[in-house]
Amino acid sequence: MSRRQARELALQALFQLDFNQCQEAEKEKQQEARLAVIDAAAAEMEGHLGSRDRQFVEELVNGTMDSLPEIDGLISSASKEWKLSRMAGVDRNITRMAVFELKFREEKVTPNIIINEAVELAKKFGTDDSSRFVNGILGAVLRK
Repeated sequence: MSRRQARELALQALFQLDFNQCQEAEKEKQQEARLAVIDAAAAEMEGHLGSRDRQFVEELVNGTMDSLPEIDGLISSASKEWKLSRMAGVDRNITRMAVFELKFREEKVTPNIIINEAVELAKKFGTDDSSRFVNGILGAVLRK
């Protein structure tokens, strides 16, 4: 599995978690919900998810969810014209995951690679305008 496919899987999990926001305050329950969503998405990959790939997917999902208030703050300050709640769910979650990789992930990857991957996800899963929107927001986050 490629890193792009792992990001697609993580995006699917993040979108589902965002759509079905867990109101459960207990961290253990939230973690169980995250793992269940990852398992469901991984099942669609028909067993092509190796342990390294699964670890990367879990890192993206858990890292994004654990840093969500900070990530949302960065996105909100970069997108003056758009409130987070008005953004399309796919665009919002692609941007969240990319901001996690840019600002919070321990293993650093070249920002251009992260932005390019996010733009490609937006082209595949978003609307015709999603790739430009995601690119603009991530560029603004990177400049700040």
